[in-house]
Amino acid sequence: MASGQHWHVSVTVAKGARPGRRGVLTSGVHGDEMSSVHTVQTVMSQLDPAQMSGTVMAVTDVSRPALESMQRRWPNQGRGIDLIDMNREWPGNENGVTAPGRHAGLLFDRLLRPNADFAIDFHTGTTGFDVTAFTIAGMDVPEIRAMAELYPVGQIFDNHVYPGVLHNAFVDAGIPAFTPEIGPARVLNLEMISLFVEGTMNVLKLHGILAGPLGRTGKDVGVFIGNSALPILATQGGLVEHLVKLNDKVVAGQKVAIQRNSFGEVVAEYTSSVAGEVTGQRSDAMTEPGNPLAFILFHKATPDGGETYPE
Repeated sequence: MASGQHWHVSVTVAKGARPGRRGVLTSGVHGDEMSSVHTVQTVMSQLDPAQMSGTVMAVTDVSRPALESMQRRWPNQGRGIDLIDMNREWPGNENGVTAPGRHAGLLFDRLLRPNADFAIDFHTGTTGFDVTAFTIAGMDVPEIRAMAELYPVGQIFDNHVYPGVLHNAFVDAGIPAFTPEIGPARVLNLEMISLFVEGTMNVLKLHGILAGPLGRTGKDVGVFIGNSALPILATQGGLVEHLVKLNDKVVAGQKVAIQRNSFGEVVAEYTSSVAGEVTGQRSDAMTEPGNPLAFILFHKATPDGGETYPE
């Protein structure tokens, strides 16, 4: 910090009575993602080290200064106030030019990477934007596919998405990792949280850390897998009325939202240019031009790399 004080993170370790694989669970990379924190806390509370083979380590508040004000980005003070998205900083640099970059480097080099045989980085939608229960995973990596398919959620985004996200830093280091997304920001969605707790327990069983039969998986709920996410962006300012809901199937050319100005006049209508499923929607009722109103998860024959997605 500018005062010379340090930011600390909360680390919980469940060390099994027998040797085995090491899993790392992280949350709080964005400071407004409460359901991700609660999911990891719930998983850890259900572990009994006497019945485990291996170790599970959890870090529930990766971006502490962002969590203190329950906002998405780290408030950096380098050249006046600057809000930095910590999920573009990984693997970080211990000697970098920003506090969050150094924080990321210290955590990744000294805590996360050395203790992980696999990793799961939990997120939610961002403030003002709601998402479904889904996972982001590079399904071309067999070890990642095996884990992602164990979650009883309706959608998987099969894409490696942006450089600099935490799960990609793990993958680049040879550690299979992916990102669950657990509904809206700033709230606890207990119904969705239970799905991701069940899926995470399945992953721990897959790796032999826990014993017992698997719970429900993606196969049981008919998971939809898409490799692209179409952003539908606002072209006007005004009130937004959605005509579809999260998880709805849409067809190409279908109208998904309308927008009204301050006089109540319809100033824009928005359609999907692809067939797929709604995976994210703006939850704030008003928007400026350029903001995403919705994301449509769909399958593209030749997907682009590094696409926009509703993290």
